[in-house]
Amino acid sequence: MSMFTGVSVIDGENQSSCNTSAIYTGVADSGYHLLMVTGYSHTKEELHTGECASTSLFTVGGHDWYVEYYPNGLNKDCADFISLNVILPFDNDPLDMVVEAKLSFSLIDQVEKQNPMYIRAASKTSRFSSAAINWGSDKFVRRDALERSSDLKGDCFTIRCDIMVVSKDPRTEGASGTLSDIHQHLSNLLQTKVGADVTFEVSGERFAAHRCVLAARSKVFMAQLFGPMKETSTVIHIKDMEAKVFRALLSFIYTDLLPMIEDEKSQDLEEGQVEEVVQHEMRLQCLQDLFVAADRYDLQQLKFICEKQLSEQLGVSSVMSTLVLAEQHQCQGLKEACMKFVQVQSPSCLQTVMATNGWDHAYTTYPSVLKELFVKIASNRRK
Repeated sequence: MSMFTGVSVIDGENQSSCNTSAIYTGVADSGYHLLMVTGYSHTKEELHTGECASTSLFTVGGHDWYVEYYPNGLNKDCADFISLNVILPFDNDPLDMVVEAKLSFSLIDQVEKQNPMYIRAASKTSRFSSAAINWGSDKFVRRDALERSSDLKGDCFTIRCDIMVVSKDPRTEGASGTLSDIHQHLSNLLQTKVGADVTFEVSGERFAAHRCVLAARSKVFMAQLFGPMKETSTVIHIKDMEAKVFRALLSFIYTDLLPMIEDEKSQDLEEGQVEEVVQHEMRLQCLQDLFVAADRYDLQQLKFICEKQLSEQLGVSSVMSTLVLAEQHQCQGLKEACMKFVQVQSPSCLQTVMATNGWDHAYTTYPSVLKELFVKIASNRRK
């Protein structure tokens, strides 16, 4: 699994200064770092061809790395492009060490290019040594193409740098930093105010976070925290979300993991007092709420994970509420899964489906969806 190592922000409006929220990931062999450029047009004016701004150090595979950003290209041959370089400085490594790694750059919305299997298959292996410390993409993206694309919003964009170390020097073996340690460290980071610079109050509970991390992962958070209408209050209030859902949302942003959402109401009850079916309905409701939150903050990977789990947990009592969610949030894959589930139900099960609140909601709010569903059921019966 590729671990999140932090985010660096290059601020063009402050003479291309760089602020970094680094996350220690020990010796994890795969990791990615986010480079967020704010005030892009200023970086283009301030940094000429061959001039760059650099991130701070981040750790992958037991080695420190950093990224160089050239808004006007590394040299005259790529002056119309943005160039990027990954540097392995070897400051703390033996001079005779050789590190082999697969590396790739992608814009934050190019999710298909961020799959570890894609990186392993599509990327060439680069060899780093004290004599060859860098690997780069001289023509990462044409500036005019970036400026016409949806990737540039509010004069800001985010680049993801993936590093997958494929050979490890024997001298680094046995170092500490298992995945469980990393996950625990990232989880602890959410509970501390060290380095945190923004606070959210959700349903009476407060969460300290790092605005650079949130903005780099979500364009909605970027607009809220750095855009022209940015929040200036020391505490940002979210009134229409449960605290446990926001906690799960933050956990995914920092760790790329979907935690188990437990219902606080059932924690005070004695074991066995809450029936299994009720617990399932509670977890399903939380998953639906997290799906809505993922769509709200434009976290497409989290939305996809929630969609997959909701598709796998469809039942006669919940399928219509899930179908309504899919229609509300324009999730065609989840909608089709709900339709197929209803199509194959027996007449008695269909009566149960039609007796649910989800059916009533669909009837009053999305009658066209019910019409489409009836057509599919009739077609299935003819077959």
